[in-house]
Amino acid sequence: QVQLVESGGGLVQAGDSLRLSCAASGLTFGSCAMGWVRQAPGKERELVATISRGSTTYYTNSVKGRFTISRDNAKTPVWLQMNSLKPEDTAVYYCAAVLAAYDSILVKAPTQYRYWGQGTQVPVSS
Repeated sequence: QVQLVESGGGLVQAGDSLRLSCAASGLTFGSCAMGWVRQAPGKERELVATISRGSTTYYTNSVKGRFTISRDNAKTPVWLQMNSLKPEDTAVYYCAAVLAAYDSILVKAPTQYRYWGQGTQVPVSS
């Protein structure tokens, strides 16, 4: 059974930093593209960042230069370092994974992910 468990969320103030982690089991995550997806109240899920098997990365425009996604397939498969947080970053953040055939594949659409964590809340106060 595949399990993804996020941690590291919590209430912060604007300008603060947080590092989200995703613990995983039940799958060879070195074969997966990984992503962080967020959902703000009343809004649809939005891809924040994704990383390919080969560690190529992609970010949504609103977080470029502030967030960094990274991976270590031998341990926790994916992190999200979030700096200079803004109130508009407030959301539930989900770790997601999908098997990928090639090292270069980036999975940008939330609907393409097969496995999901339960999410961790990140409220950012102004």
